Amino acid sequence: MISAVSDATQTQPVAPSSSSQKPAQSQPQSATTDSVQLSAAAQAALAAIQEARETQAQTSKEAAGGDQQAMRLLAKEAAAKPAAE
Repeated sequence: MISAVSDATQTQPVAPSSSSQKPAQSQPQSATTDSVQLSAAAQAALAAIQEARETQAQTSKEAAGGDQQAMRLLAKEAAAKPAAE
C-alpha cells in the first residue's frame, strides 16, 4: 500500500560563517589532465574531415606553406577541373 507523505520538513542550506572558522591553508591543487591517443586510422579520418571543411583559400594558403595534403588536394581538383568542363 502506498501512502502520501504529509509531514515533510524542508531545510534550507546554511552557509558557514567565516568569522567562526579558521581560514583554511591554501594548497595548490594539481591540475589533472587526460590524454587521448588516436589510432592512425582515426587521425586520417579526422584530417579528411578537417580538409573537407576547409575553404579553397585556406587550402591554397596551406599548399603555399608546404602542406603536402593541401598540395595533393589542389592537384586532384586541378586534374578534375578540365574533365568537368
